[in-house]
Order: sequence, then C-alpha cells, then structure tokens
Amino acid sequence: MGEQPLARKRTIFYASGNFSANVMAQMFAAYIVYYYVDILGARPSHVGIVMVVHGIIGAILNPLFGYVSDRYRTRWGRRIPYIAFGSIPLAAVFTLVWFPLAPQESIIYYFFGIVILFDILYVLVILNYSALFPEMFITIRERAAAASWKQMFGIVGMLVGVALPPLIYSKYGWESMGLVFGLCSAVFLLVTAAGAKERKNVNATKPINLVKALRLTMRNRMFVIYVTGGFLVQFTFALVPAAIPFFNKYVLNAPELANTYMLGIVFLTAIPSLYVWARWTTKYGPRQAILAAIVLYTLSLLPLLFISTSAATYVTSLFIGFSLAGLMVLLEILLAEVIDQDEVVSGARREGMYFGMNGFIIRWGVSLQALIMSFLLEKTGYVRDAAQQPELAILGIRLMLAGIPITALLFAFVCFYRLKVKA
Repeated sequence: MGEQPLARKRTIFYASGNFSANVMAQMFAAYIVYYYVDILGARPSHVGIVMVVHGIIGAILNPLFGYVSDRYRTRWGRRIPYIAFGSIPLAAVFTLVWFPLAPQESIIYYFFGIVILFDILYVLVILNYSALFPEMFITIRERAAAASWKQMFGIVGMLVGVALPPLIYSKYGWESMGLVFGLCSAVFLLVTAAGAKERKNVNATKPINLVKALRLTMRNRMFVIYVTGGFLVQFTFALVPAAIPFFNKYVLNAPELANTYMLGIVFLTAIPSLYVWARWTTKYGPRQAILAAIVLYTLSLLPLLFISTSAATYVTSLFIGFSLAGLMVLLEILLAEVIDQDEVVSGARREGMYFGMNGFIIRWGVSLQALIMSFLLEKTGYVRDAAQQPELAILGIRLMLAGIPITALLFAFVCFYRLKVKA
C-alpha cells in the first residue's frame, strides 16, 4: 500500500514538467511573430527568415542531443542531469525573449540571438524530459495514468501560455509577462527533476556511430509513417494559435481579451475531454481513435473560413478543444509503441534518438508556420495596426487559421490510416 501513493506522487511530479514545456512552447508559437512584427515593428520577412534558421538549428540539435543522451550514463542517470542543471538557464533565456534589449533598428539581430539560445536550451531540457516517459512507465496501466496526468498538465500549460498572456501584457507589459512565465517554468521543471527516477537496468544504446543510429531509426517504416502524420498535426498546433490574434483583431475587430476567451474555451474543454478519449482509445484502439480525432478537428476548423462573429467563434472553439485533447494523448501513446517495438529488434532502449528524430522533424512545423504567416501577410497587403485590412489580407488570415491547417489534416489522416499499430 505504501508504494502506490509513492508511485502516484512520482507520476504527478514527472507529469508537472509538461506544464513548463507547453507554457514556453505555446507562448513562443502563438505570440513570437505577433510580438516582434506587430508590437516591435520588425519586418515580417526578416522574422520569417530567422524562424527558418531557428528551425534548422533546433532540428539538428534534437537527434544529436538524443543520441548523446542514449549512449552516456552519469552517476545521476542518462536524462535527469540535463533537466536538473538546465532548467534555470532555460527559464532565464525564455524571459529574455520578451525583453527587447536592443534599439528598434537592430531588434532583428537581438531576436536572432536570443531565439537560437532559447532553442538550444529548450531542446536539451525538454528532449530528455520527454525521453523519460517510456522508460519510467512500462505497463499499459502505468502509461495510461502517466499520459493522462502529463497531458492534463500540458493542456493547463497551453491554456496558461496561450490564453493568459493578453491579460498580463495588456496591463503590465510584455516584459512582465515574460518574467512571470519564466519563473513558473523554472519551478515546475525543478519539481520534475526532483521527482523523476530512471531505471537502473535499462539497455543503453549499443556503441554505434551517429550516422548509423540515424539510419537505423529512419529505416523503421512505422516510425516514418508516424512522424509524417505527427508533423502535419503538430504543424496545425503551431499555426492555429499563432493566427488567432490576427483573426480576432482584424477579422472580428475584437479586443485583445478575445484571444484569452477563445483559447481559454479550447483548453478548458480539452481537459475533461481527456477522459473521453482515454475510454475511446481503450475500446477502439489508438489508430481508430486518432483517425476520429483528426476528422473531428478538421470539421471543427471549417466554420472559421466564413464566420464573422465572436459568439460563433466561441462555439467553434468548444469542438476544437474536444478534438485537440484526443490528438495530444494519442500522439504520445503511438510513439511509445514505436519505441517498444524497436527494442525488440535492436535490443536497446533508444528513447532519446526516437524523440530526437521526432523533434527534428516536427520542429520544422514552427518554422513553416512562421514562414507561411510572414509570406501571406506580406503578399496579401496586410498593414500593421490598420483599422481596416484589405479583403485579400482578411482571406489570408482565414487561410492561416483554417484553410491551410485543414489541408494538412487531410494528409495526416492518410498517414495514420496507413499506420498499423498493435493494440
């Protein structure tokens, strides 16, 4: 009896780190382009270029850090030291992202430097945090419980990181917003480091070079199908919230708080929906469940192509939140299955490499999001702070919010339809 409360406590401590991961990732994805383009006045094309470079560097670091993490064990473990010693520097740099310590004419150079530094630390800490999941939780029951807690903290982190910032920056400024969320992120990551525990008898990666490790990973057909579909889904996770501030401001002519209301509805709906998706996954299997989630997510985005009132947008947000919960849970479950099957073939646990390669690919979603947004904003005649945007710019914003994500989800459906997973 004594071990069960301890195991539950350890699960909750571990899961709490997902709050920090999502607060930082979602704030970055949702507000970084808006902040540096619409608030600080950087050229959209310059911001887009920086985000592409940021994506390249982050993508390269993911498998590299994963490879190192798999191969080398310290006396504190393979993953935990990176979380314990990297959390505070990561939170500090994240705070500085929202402190423009440069004059307006050179703000793009500051943006470049601080974003790259943030990316390095984020990959180092969060990759190792993610790689702990399949190792700490072995049985289906353990993974189900841990995934539920982790995604609950993650959704709360998304809610806080995307819906609450307007409440703070509109009243206290962007710098204060960055400081508040930087401190919160540090606290939750340190809690995770204190509660996480690695297995002692894990089969570490066999001594192979990096190139061979990459080749073996990408030869796993199931992983290739999974990561392609996962990239398309994660791309929509980046693009939709990033387009919402432009949609509310220029299409609906709504105040800044409309961002909080809309995103708050999405994530508050998603939290109780986790239970529903867990039941459906058990009953129908993860493949059928994720196909259903993609269909529902696609249908929920369709109205955003034509609705023009805040009330209709809030109703639509309810359905987005429900489908979002399913995708968040199921993506992690399917990746854990890929890793388990690889251990049977390779004889080693290679969570770091698989999460690294997954990160290598899906991280391009944020860069692609920024590139598409900057391209559409410039080519459709968007004018910063204009009382009335051109019709073409309004169409471009609707495409960012719904048209392009729907197209990506149709291709994702095809990928997951072809994915044959073991129940």
